[in-house]
Amino acid sequence: MTRLIRTEWLKMKKYTAFWWVMGLTALSYPGINYIFYSFYKTMTTQENTAGKLIKMAVGNPFAFPEAWQSVAYFSSWFVFIPAVVVIMLISNEYSFRTHRQNIIDGWGRGQFVTSKLIDVLIISLLITLLYLVVTMVTGYSNLADGTGDNWSKSYYAGLFALQTFSQLSIAFLIGFLIRKAFLALGIFIFYFLILENILVGVFRFKVQDIGRFLPFEISDRIIPVPAFLGKLETPEKYQNALDRIPLHVGLTVLFTLIIWAICYRVNSKRDLK
Repeated sequence: MTRLIRTEWLKMKKYTAFWWVMGLTALSYPGINYIFYSFYKTMTTQENTAGKLIKMAVGNPFAFPEAWQSVAYFSSWFVFIPAVVVIMLISNEYSFRTHRQNIIDGWGRGQFVTSKLIDVLIISLLITLLYLVVTMVTGYSNLADGTGDNWSKSYYAGLFALQTFSQLSIAFLIGFLIRKAFLALGIFIFYFLILENILVGVFRFKVQDIGRFLPFEISDRIIPVPAFLGKLETPEKYQNALDRIPLHVGLTVLFTLIIWAICYRVNSKRDLK
């Protein structure tokens, strides 16, 4: 296992696109949260009745403990950026025939998929660390005083890590099955940004919300919208979303295990060409 980790890290370390995309991710995650934070500050610092009412109604979603959920929710919008790296890493194995070389060098077929699983885990870990940094900076920058339970919603860090790993696993599966980087990227981005959102919206009103069982929506729902947005609809709907988090955590774990089982199975039967 140590050899696999070292080999994959050496590949990523020398891969220029990996650092460019991760750099873009490092900008986008704090960037999107800063945009919403700036909007919040603009609305609540107005010296009029409306500004005071808004601040009274929503509190501060960027102070602890709410920051854990708010930052996780807004950051999750940009998982498609590190997904680009995941797809390129697996497609490069086929483009440059390094998957064959690994087998020639003595790797088992299962070890090859395990090495890619390690890639996705490493990237997910880096993204989660970035989330933690943004959350800490945001939360502590907005503390009104030293009181309060700053850690009561810290479990969103685990939910964010699970969601990230699950959705990057979907990206990996697409790249693994298609093997052509640009085609896989096109399919992933179209489905992630357009098609599934349309289907979720249609199913929500037409077919009793079965869209919640679509690939990305399963894990999206383990991080509901922050309270200040969720309660704008109805408190009942927001509470229902919170109550369903354990269900979607279980479904996310199951779905992710199925993804990797498919990868191991396909690779065990696939021609090495």
